[in-house]
Amino acid sequence: MGWWDSLWASNSSGEDPLRKLDPKLREFLERESPVKYSTAQQPQPPTAKEKKQAAAAAAAKAQAEETQADRPVVPRESQFQDGRYAHLWKTYKPLAEIEAATKSDHEKLMDVLEAYKERKNQIGKAALENCALEQLDWRQCMTNPSFSERMTMCRDQIRKFERCYMMQSRLLKALGYLSTYDRSPEVEEDIQLHADTLYHRLLSQEAEIAAAKKEGRPIPQFPPILPRVSVAADQQQKQLQQEDDLTPEQRSILKERLKKVAEEDRDAEEEAYRAELRAKAEVATRVQDLWKKQEQERQERRERGEETLWDKLSGTFRSSDGKR
Repeated sequence: MGWWDSLWASNSSGEDPLRKLDPKLREFLERESPVKYSTAQQPQPPTAKEKKQAAAAAAAKAQAEETQADRPVVPRESQFQDGRYAHLWKTYKPLAEIEAATKSDHEKLMDVLEAYKERKNQIGKAALENCALEQLDWRQCMTNPSFSERMTMCRDQIRKFERCYMMQSRLLKALGYLSTYDRSPEVEEDIQLHADTLYHRLLSQEAEIAAAKKEGRPIPQFPPILPRVSVAADQQQKQLQQEDDLTPEQRSILKERLKKVAEEDRDAEEEAYRAELRAKAEVATRVQDLWKKQEQERQERRERGEETLWDKLSGTFRSSDGKR
């Protein structure tokens, strides 16, 4: 039935059924055939505007497909990241999210306070990591000491480690290590590495100063390892006011702490103390925000008529202005 298909165009194809015939035979069939058919029109070349629109549509489609491909089908807790058993993970929620949703007000408050306490421990661990070489020297001195080290009880190595630990802790506090709770671990690691870089820069500066004193040369002057951020002239007065905004008790504490520190380490100690005050202020702000949120939730439950017994008891211990 090939001759039939050559005379009648298929509904599923828009091509000319006589396109492969001899031109003279094709002219004869068009003239003598009782059935008139429309030959396939040659596609018009796309204009510049259509090409631009097509390119934009293709780019948008490719970007959408790439975004869809990058989006994980299953959460990272799944052992099969190729998408298997995705229907089983549709209603999955991480344990931390479930615990955060079911925590009481007291537990949320304790989380904030425990995070502040844990920050001190994490700063100590980070300082120990940065002083790993000094700690290794101390351990080697204790396990296999020379005659002079045995006589001095590894005093030089102990002092070297203690100074490294104290300076690294001060630098980490001054640089704001773990001062923000929603900061990524990569940023915290960069701060830790920067603190270690500043400490070794301080050691090199001290070595150059000692060499200059020994050789009788003028003592080189170096900028502080923790330079204060310079601001515009219209903001400088405001910054100085904020830096000096310490209570008399805080100034006395800072003065006593600076007396116990060597002169070359006082700038770092002062910055560390100010960083501690900023961390405490941030914790206080978080606690105040938590109290405000709890009070707002109590008001919403009271308006809905769902006030609990704890809401009534806590309301009796609150003053009329909403403060505890």
